[in-house]
Amino acid sequence: MEDKRILYVSSEVVPYLAENEVSSMSYEVPKMINDLGGQIRIFMPRFGNINERRHQLHEVIRLSGMNLVVNDVDMPLIIKVASIPKERIQVYFIDNDEYFKRKATFSDEDGTMYPDNDERAIFFAKGVVETVKKLNWVPDIIHVHGWMASLLPIYMKHYYKNEALFSETKIVSSIYSQSFDGTLDGEMLNKIKFDGIPHEAISDLETPNYENIITASIMHSDGVIIASESLSSSLTKFIESSGKPFLPFVPQDEFAQAYTSFYKNIV
Repeated sequence: MEDKRILYVSSEVVPYLAENEVSSMSYEVPKMINDLGGQIRIFMPRFGNINERRHQLHEVIRLSGMNLVVNDVDMPLIIKVASIPKERIQVYFIDNDEYFKRKATFSDEDGTMYPDNDERAIFFAKGVVETVKKLNWVPDIIHVHGWMASLLPIYMKHYYKNEALFSETKIVSSIYSQSFDGTLDGEMLNKIKFDGIPHEAISDLETPNYENIITASIMHSDGVIIASESLSSSLTKFIESSGKPFLPFVPQDEFAQAYTSFYKNIV
């Protein structure tokens, strides 16, 4: 994987958030590619429960300052950056006071999902792509982890389809069992359609539950990795019948060779 450029986009990454299946693999996979000589960048939301002082986050003024439109409302984009200690890996944080200042990730202290999680996901997807454009850094692969990052394949295939910068970029999605109960906002479909994304491409989002959001993401990816051993049978069957190249589950202590071979087949 030497000299390959891989952009990792994740809702959670160790050491900035607690360790779980998504956050752990969102660290281990980039580290593995970095160790093999690949060029990587990691993007994640700057949730309010990330300790900026401890992790030495600082704002990148030259990348911040633009506004992103979410459902016809201008939302300021703030970009922060930090380095994972000892690994020489830079992590970029997508920030906005309205969406990410609260002291939790996806739900409040009572476990109730934030009502604007759909807009946060839209803002995150657009923020990542707009920042990469400003960096003028062309990824060979964009590898997506976690449901809050799962709109990025949809936006790449429609909203950004004419961006010459990404004309050769392939999208890989890791699919996890880590989900949420219920649905996101019932207007999520219309908020995405506001950006010119056709209804038929995202009709699954008429009911924006976890499986439907992931299904839509899979359909807009160039390759899929089953990242959980306990993935639901319905999602597993959908991946197997999707016609997309896919990698069955591989344990974390054995993933390096399988992932690198899968990347090479995709590009």
